[in-house]
Amino acid sequence: MKCFLDDLNAGHGSYLGPKTPDTLILLAHGAGADSRHPFMVAMAQGLAAAGFGVFSFDFPYMRLRRVDGTRRPPDRAPKLLECLGHYVEMAKASSTKRIILMGKSMGGRMAATLANEIQVDGVICLGYPFVASSGKAPRLEPLQQPLCPVLVLQGERDKFGGLAEVPQWPMAANVEVQWITDGDHSFVPRKSSGTTAAANLTAAVVASSEFIGRLS
Repeated sequence: MKCFLDDLNAGHGSYLGPKTPDTLILLAHGAGADSRHPFMVAMAQGLAAAGFGVFSFDFPYMRLRRVDGTRRPPDRAPKLLECLGHYVEMAKASSTKRIILMGKSMGGRMAATLANEIQVDGVICLGYPFVASSGKAPRLEPLQQPLCPVLVLQGERDKFGGLAEVPQWPMAANVEVQWITDGDHSFVPRKSSGTTAAANLTAAVVASSEFIGRLS
């Protein structure tokens, strides 16, 4: 993982997993919380325990927030994609055999968008933000022409696109949607659901691992 050392030493990311992984997951955060959020940490730890290499990183606006404590809106898409593309190029220069882009919400949308432009082995979206707000058309473009298989893990009650809405929207044949039981946008279920947030996160790790295992 020498190609990531500069960013690791600068505090721009963290790595978990084997020293020389066969599969490297680039894990991008959502709009409002950075790579150190408990959701992100739980996913990274679970995937690393499954044997994958996981590099979690922060987009530039989030790095600045950490420096001065000022909340900023996310960078525009071109800057986010440039950052993610930078890590993809670093990953391609490493010894890893497979590169998986994974992102929470906005990070997943950027991962799917980039996968329409450059070749990676797979994309996993954790709570895809299909709609920005009620009444607006769904943001389907990144899921209509990806160059690789895409897995969308979506909470059944996700306010940005749930079980009642998503199945009616057209997506590419290589996009698979799996549902997280009674989950909200962060996979948290209601107490009456019979499941827990921890169980749903474990289910997300298992589904991600199985998806990666099916890739050639």
